[in-house]
Amino acid sequence: MFSLRRILALLTCVVGPLFLGGCEKPTVNVNLHGVNYSGETFSYDVADPATPDKVAGGELIDPFGAGGTTCCITLPKKWHPGIKLQVRTKHWLKKLSNGSLAEIKQEYLVDVPRYVDSKPGELWVLREGDGKVSVISSDFQPDHPNWPGKVKGWPIPSIEYQCERWALYKKHEEEGVELYLSLLTKLKKSPQAEAEEAWEYSIKNDPAPLNEYSGPNDPKYRKFLESHYLEGLEESRKRLKRVMEARP
Repeated sequence: MFSLRRILALLTCVVGPLFLGGCEKPTVNVNLHGVNYSGETFSYDVADPATPDKVAGGELIDPFGAGGTTCCITLPKKWHPGIKLQVRTKHWLKKLSNGSLAEIKQEYLVDVPRYVDSKPGELWVLREGDGKVSVISSDFQPDHPNWPGKVKGWPIPSIEYQCERWALYKKHEEEGVELYLSLLTKLKKSPQAEAEEAWEYSIKNDPAPLNEYSGPNDPKYRKFLESHYLEGLEESRKRLKRVMEARP
């Protein structure tokens, strides 16, 4: 049996469009994206200051990178001055003494600027090159002509960051070349020891290719190892050459 309060509530939603403007919610949930224009890795979460424990976001975003899509933050359907969000971030700085990373936590109370086309869009959390954090509500991406942000386009890595990443790729490929040269040297100097070590490794990690051989002392297996190491060396040298040619 309906109570008087329940009946009045139903009538409000039925006749509201005619007299009271309806029962439509004044807010909407929108997805979040993070964009990092700085040279430091950072993560973020977002909350309504009125409910700071109800957070969204949490992505870890690489330097000069962008995150995916996370859910959700609530925005008013109609923009008005004074809409604010709480943004909490972490970023990491290298310590000069030992090269380890120091975690820096920060908190911002940011204004939500006027909506594009007068309607709420997805929320973009932006970390600018100087570390300043802001938000934009827009269904347009940063490379769209109608993007309202003051920084236009997706992040472009600095030359310092490009050189840093290049050095890591170079080191990785150099280590690959050194590894195969070392394996070939071991196979030549101590063929039995190297064959037995390689055999045991394959048994644990990739035993299928061993079906063709009787054991580590099988001459065909040692020939296979030599061929495998030479192919690996050639591919590593090719990759290193491509990295060297792509130096910033």
